[in-house]
Amino acid sequence: MPRDICGIPFIDLLGEHITAALAEPTTTHGLARTLRAAAKEIELSRYHRASQRAYPNGIEERPAKVQIGGGSHQLDGFFNIDLVPPADLLWDVREGLPLQDNTVELLFNEHFLEHIDYPQSAKGFARESHRVLAPGGHVVTGVPDAAFVLDRYPAAPDQATEMVERWYAKRSCQGDINTFLDLVNYVFRDQDDDPKYTPHLWAYDFEKLVQLFSEAGFTTVEPWPFDATLANPKREWASVYVIATK
Repeated sequence: MPRDICGIPFIDLLGEHITAALAEPTTTHGLARTLRAAAKEIELSRYHRASQRAYPNGIEERPAKVQIGGGSHQLDGFFNIDLVPPADLLWDVREGLPLQDNTVELLFNEHFLEHIDYPQSAKGFARESHRVLAPGGHVVTGVPDAAFVLDRYPAAPDQATEMVERWYAKRSCQGDINTFLDLVNYVFRDQDDDPKYTPHLWAYDFEKLVQLFSEAGFTTVEPWPFDATLANPKREWASVYVIATK
């Protein structure tokens, strides 16, 4: 496959063709969903490639505290890495962490892990976290707690009311959560046709997080007592957090 055509990177030309196809009224629903996902990945790839060119060997700084995938919830005193702005560095962590070995004291992430594919990217992230942390360093990870919703299944649709109001109040999918199992599906997959939202690709509970980080080499993986000075207070309800120590 050519790297460029007439000096224009092939991936950018592909993006233009996808945009044109999405504007075509004859493009089918299934194809449009696939093309939107591809368009999003092309956009993310542009950010990542620009950072790769700027930092081919990773960043030279050795930040003691790093947040991954925080979105608009930026943490003071942390070096913030994310796929999209705002962030101190735009980087696709599915391709590894651009940090030096044994340098980070605290790595923090919440409601990020469920958005990357398992096993390759999720297990890769756990291994990379172990690599960049200094001995005795910690990674704190928070995710939607699959056990929270599964413990309530089966249940009547009205028992999902609080979950829907807390999680989907600003979403257009509320009318499609017609049974409690619909809610379970959203927790595990959360895929709709709104490109603003990133789908869930894997579900986690405490047991799974312990297994994931233990396999990556961490000595201990324990429950993390929620700290609203660090974590987003909106994330506490129905989430599970662990702290893994190298």
